[in-house]
Amino acid sequence: MKILYLLFAVLFLLFQAAPGSADPIFADTAACRSQGNFCRVGACPPTFAASGSCHGGLLKCCSK
Repeated sequence: MKILYLLFAVLFLLFQAAPGSADPIFADTAACRSQGNFCRVGACPPTFAASGSCHGGLLKCCSK
């Protein structure tokens, strides 16, 4: 049973996310967010309009 604690600690350290390991910030995503807009997979909510793209054209940039 004592080995389970050690195994858990080792697995926790192996699968811990490293800083900066997230998806890279695309230029169009940074431009969308810098204007106070947000990115969305599907259509923008009813009171918002699509004003561009995010994640290299995969998402829509929604603005008020």
